[in-house]
Amino acid sequence: MINFNGDLLKSDTINISQENRAFKYGDAIFETVKVMHNKVVFWEDHYFRLMASMRMLRMKIPIEFTLEFLEQEILKTITVQEKAEAYRVRLNIFRKDGGLYTPKTNAIDFTIEVKEITHQVKEYYSLDLYKDFYNYSGLLSTIKTNNRMLNTLASIFAKENDLDNCILLNEKKGVVEVTNGNIFIVKGSVIKTPSLEEGCVKGIARKKVISILSKKKEFTIEETSISPFEIQKADEVFITNSIIGVQPVTSYKKKKFSTEIGNKISSNLKILQIAGV
Repeated sequence: MINFNGDLLKSDTINISQENRAFKYGDAIFETVKVMHNKVVFWEDHYFRLMASMRMLRMKIPIEFTLEFLEQEILKTITVQEKAEAYRVRLNIFRKDGGLYTPKTNAIDFTIEVKEITHQVKEYYSLDLYKDFYNYSGLLSTIKTNNRMLNTLASIFAKENDLDNCILLNEKKGVVEVTNGNIFIVKGSVIKTPSLEEGCVKGIARKKVISILSKKKEFTIEETSISPFEIQKADEVFITNSIIGVQPVTSYKKKKFSTEIGNKISSNLKILQIAGV
């Protein structure tokens, strides 16, 4: 194999490019979890989502891939890092041993990446639509595969236009999610979030927020299809993911939002994170 400078690459580089199916075909999934004070936050929920995703993608789940085993592997990896209050951990699962589109085997391997969490919830947060490409609806879009080109392009669009994030749409022009999390819109006492059938990732923070809202009598939570026009009419908008928790949105196009409900839900979620339930 020769690179663009005309130099022969090392044999180990050739082996990596030939055998790494995550690199060649995006044949991989990942789970992003938050670790606080040596505790993996919402680990049971993350673990069962990971197992369900592996089964959907016909990956062979090793017998040793227990809840306890993976948790210990994550915590063991963190111990070699500089001490921090919180960490972002990415657990990568990929099918190994080459093949073309058809893999030679469904056996898997995994890696764990750890980074200190330094960013915080922003006071001002802007959104707009990303309309160049669509996030297609269906169950495959609900799992966290390595196929994230759409999210990458939308993030570049956001950066080029001085936005904090972008809203992804499906082929039906319905709201799906943002580049790095799920989205909720508030109108009066009704709070809506795209249903899984719309193609949004089955987020753990999303699940927890839905649980929080379902217990609050003053709100009605709906998992449904959402038109982009509903966002402009909303009182509030907030996004969720496992690392940040809840990020209230302050502006969408020329519309300005309040953040009262989003901030309250954020506080409720932080209590659950600390309790680990």
